[in-house]
Amino acid sequence: MNATVDPPQRSPSVAVIILHYQGTQTLANCIDSVLGSDYPNLNVVLVDNGSVDGSTGEMERKHGEKIRVLRLGKNLGFVRGYNMALRQIQAEYVVLLNDDTVVDRHWLTGLVSAAEMDPEIAACQPKLRWLSQPSYFEYNGACGGMLDMCAVPFTRGRLFDRAEKDIGQYDTNIDVFWASGAAMFLRYSALEEAGFLDDLFYAHMEEIDLSWRLRLRGYRVISVPYSLVYHQGGGTVLDSKSFLKHRNNLFMMVKNYSIRSLVKFLPVRFFMDIGSIVYATVTRRSRVDTGGLRAYVWLVSNMRKVVRRRQDVQSRRVVSDQTILRSMAKPNVLIQYFLFKRLRFSQLGGLPLPTKKYLNGVPPEMIGKTETVALESVF
Repeated sequence: MNATVDPPQRSPSVAVIILHYQGTQTLANCIDSVLGSDYPNLNVVLVDNGSVDGSTGEMERKHGEKIRVLRLGKNLGFVRGYNMALRQIQAEYVVLLNDDTVVDRHWLTGLVSAAEMDPEIAACQPKLRWLSQPSYFEYNGACGGMLDMCAVPFTRGRLFDRAEKDIGQYDTNIDVFWASGAAMFLRYSALEEAGFLDDLFYAHMEEIDLSWRLRLRGYRVISVPYSLVYHQGGGTVLDSKSFLKHRNNLFMMVKNYSIRSLVKFLPVRFFMDIGSIVYATVTRRSRVDTGGLRAYVWLVSNMRKVVRRRQDVQSRRVVSDQTILRSMAKPNVLIQYFLFKRLRFSQLGGLPLPTKKYLNGVPPEMIGKTETVALESVF
């Protein structure tokens, strides 16, 4: 446990939605930990996304009425699976929780307490540690997600292919740009306003897109390190992973930015993508990853769909890009990381807030001495 927190004055209903496809023991570990939570008004919804290994039935026999099972009949993908469940939920708050997580007993108390303090808080992210190496931050979220102006994602505790050891350096509730989909706590009324997950994403970065759209509605997204969740990650392997990451990232930019911002940042992003291909070709002398280029082809080929989604987002907007840009990092994070060798979050320049605001009183020089571990790059 990171620190003490006052319990909420009331206990609003929370639905924890666990999307599952195959794997009995991993799922059992997740559900056992969630049912062991100390939060009193909790409902667990297990969404069977077309499993054929009997794992869902085993959980039903083991837990009975403690969990509600929603069977989809076939694998609808990550985003559509969650959306099917969200449309059948009645709760003040919902949590989108990956089935390869294990939660701390007090995790929900911290999240509910934070959200109850301000009705403008629409999404919260717990601290995510790596289940395999619990002293390190996990790859897809760490201690809260950030974005630079070219829509490059990064987190407090993990930059690209390096994750920091957790020494409490980010143990402070603070506004971030996005909350990780591995354990995403959401105010349901705000979710209805912004719209559910965009099923054109299928998988990858859908939570960043949702967080952006919540911000366009004037809501806040915060990191709540008191709440602790362990995530294994990397269990779902898609052949199109690189393509989906690039496509969804570009799609997100085109949907959510104003025209003025797009004209300013999309060309920069295009040259960055070209530059990364050239860099990879020169330095690695291996097969070129064409996912980035194919993403642009998809964007042009599916322009009608893209425009319709963009029109929907812009029609819901109540916040200008001037406000959105103030919550983004200004210098390009890729350049800072690869050219200037700023390998930790605490070394970055151009953050929305002064660096010390993010560090919980831990001196940057101490963070600079912490160990890091190599991970798969998130971007």
